[in-house]
Amino acid sequence: MYAGFPVVSEKRDGRVFYRFIESFGLGDVPFTHDEVLALILGADLLATLEGTVFHDSMESAISKIRASMGPQLVAYLEKLGTAFRVLPGPHKRYAEFRETIQVLNDGVLERRRVSMRYRTGRTGEVRERELDPYRVWYRSGGLYVVGHDHLSGELRTFAVNRIEQIELLGARFSVPDDFDFEAFTASAFGVISEPVARVRIRFDKQWRSHVEEHRWHESQQIVVLPDGGVELAMEVGGTPEIRNWVLSFGAGALVLEPASLRDEVRAELE
Repeated sequence: MYAGFPVVSEKRDGRVFYRFIESFGLGDVPFTHDEVLALILGADLLATLEGTVFHDSMESAISKIRASMGPQLVAYLEKLGTAFRVLPGPHKRYAEFRETIQVLNDGVLERRRVSMRYRTGRTGEVRERELDPYRVWYRSGGLYVVGHDHLSGELRTFAVNRIEQIELLGARFSVPDDFDFEAFTASAFGVISEPVARVRIRFDKQWRSHVEEHRWHESQQIVVLPDGGVELAMEVGGTPEIRNWVLSFGAGALVLEPASLRDEVRAELE
């Protein structure tokens, strides 16, 4: 009623029930009211990809939906949108990588190799590489491409924002039958896939709620300790990402195993 929707009411057993008139719809929009609202709210989730085809396509779709609605419905949905927001955390900017993303998408869909100039994160060295792109994915505020790297001869993950130049080649490839993207990424703590190791970390009681409230990894196990702290155990790979994550807790986290991770954290602190 507040949105201008035509409704009827009826009494049953002393209670009043409201429902939309059966002939009422969203004009030419083939969605339910909840689906339209979900699309509008979902645009917030794509804010991190502003300037790319993904964000622009979502904005275009929402504009078409709004154009098919009456002014009262549009105003009501906007009001609901301000009541529930999804704000992105720290993320990379991708407006200048529109063409790079398009080439990678074409490579994945058409199974075509790409040639690229890639800047390594640790050293800043730029090298020419040829890649068979298997999958483009979004994780932890960034876009990445997973595929067979012909320079190393291995399955590797590359950050899209570090690709300085890219070209779609004529050479075709086939994704190996044993490639399982879910399995490849499941063991990683972040985006770096390394051999899996058992990781155990003890957190002070001041961090108990924070640790318990988050899903850090599918394999995690949390045990409450007698002093009020918690112990977190996981089967994960990606030591550099785990090390930096542990350091973010300051003196509130202690690595119990593996010894190599504990030594890296100690060396960084020193």
